[in-house]
Amino acid sequence: MSIKHLVILVKNPIKGKVKHLLSKEIGEEYALVIYDEMLHYTASISKPVMAHRKCYYSEYVINNDMFEDEYFEKHIQKGASLGERMFNACKDSFGEWAEKVVVIGNNCVELNSGNIAEAFKALDTHDFVLGPTLRGGYYLLGMKQLHRPLFENKIWGSENVFLDTLLDITSSGFTHYLLPTLRDIEILEDLPQHLKELLTDDLADDDDEEDDF
Repeated sequence: MSIKHLVILVKNPIKGKVKHLLSKEIGEEYALVIYDEMLHYTASISKPVMAHRKCYYSEYVINNDMFEDEYFEKHIQKGASLGERMFNACKDSFGEWAEKVVVIGNNCVELNSGNIAEAFKALDTHDFVLGPTLRGGYYLLGMKQLHRPLFENKIWGSENVFLDTLLDITSSGFTHYLLPTLRDIEILEDLPQHLKELLTDDLADDDDEEDDF
């Protein structure tokens, strides 16, 4: 059994249940199109990673989707909050004798396989790895052990999640490694051009009057 586990938390691609802020700008149908593309991207960068890959779905397991059954072990998330769901998924991996666990979602299309490999490598010499986002959250959390405070007392989706998590790490005397700060996708202005091209011309050109996981 691999000592490295890549844990991926995703929402089931259901119309009206994904990318709520984006849905307000472009509609639920287009938001689902964008989300599905993001799922494909996350699967494509996760597949080459040399680790045991585990995909946790929000509601039910989907077989034969972009997370190919041959390459991804599949589960359902457990817990009421995002923190609980991440904690429980990581706990499962450490219970399976993993020595390094890296957790990602599918909200960042700037993340690549190299970033994930860098996170696993950094855990050779650091206790935790964080990949901060421009909005104040993080797109990746890597660890060599469970530390419950990282998953508790957070306002998930707020601009303070990264800093609060970093404070939990440093105040406990652990070492950390920071990956590059990347953009996550919450609203229309966050979309890179190749995703905007999936929308109609009118929607793609009308992204400068909207305001603010």
